[in-house]
Amino acid sequence: MPATPSFIGPEVPPLQPGDPPFALLIDYDGTIALTDVADTVMAECVTGEWEEEAAKYDAGLIGSRRLMTREMELLRAEPDALYATAAAQPHDPSFVPFVERARALGIPVEVVSDGFGFYIAPALQHLGVGWIPVSAARTTFADGGATIEYPNGHPTCFVCGTCKRNRVLAHRAAGRRVIFIGDGESDRYAAGYADVVFAKRSLVHICVDSGWPFHRWTEFAEIDGWFGQTLDAWRADGSLPPPVDRPLFCGPEVWGEGHWDPPAPTRGEGLAPG
Repeated sequence: MPATPSFIGPEVPPLQPGDPPFALLIDYDGTIALTDVADTVMAECVTGEWEEEAAKYDAGLIGSRRLMTREMELLRAEPDALYATAAAQPHDPSFVPFVERARALGIPVEVVSDGFGFYIAPALQHLGVGWIPVSAARTTFADGGATIEYPNGHPTCFVCGTCKRNRVLAHRAAGRRVIFIGDGESDRYAAGYADVVFAKRSLVHICVDSGWPFHRWTEFAEIDGWFGQTLDAWRADGSLPPPVDRPLFCGPEVWGEGHWDPPAPTRGEGLAPG
């Protein structure tokens, strides 16, 4: 693999002797929240023009950063209504016990989201897990409109709003096996570098098409069972899931700097648009 990219985002704690060498990186929309909250907000507040833009993203014609920037240009609603819509979305009830168990063991947990971001911290606070760091976009509201910034995006690649690739690589660089949990298209560039992937919905098809090993899941309780067995094996004899060391297949190292949209679709490992 090429030299490790420079990282932005929440600080990754160093791995201490005796700590379980794992990190949990978890998508939010459709994963912790049972719905895609960003899509729900847009569907309730914006006309069909938004759906045309979303279809371009799903087809790999534009990146998520371009999509979200356009969505903010279309969004005209009172912030209280947007927060209320987001707060009404259901969450996986087994998420909190799962991450609290990891926290008790000193295992880093991080939410990595390529959505609007504004609803994640309030949701985690409401769930009682406000201690979880979040890598996401920053949305602000003023004068009946909204603007969005990407403090956790790549500094020279603008395809994704949040560079999930670099969050995975940052935790791997600290000496941990990264377990990534997600559900959709925006998780492609995390799943391609994680050591263990739990996938549902369209992320399953991405992993199958790319030839990446993965575990199917529907609720966090299932992952918790697997994780307990994995921890037991590590305690017994130091066993760990095998590391994944794929060459970089996205980002400026591969595509060049300054791209807002993914390259044309290419068959092969991890190279389809995302």
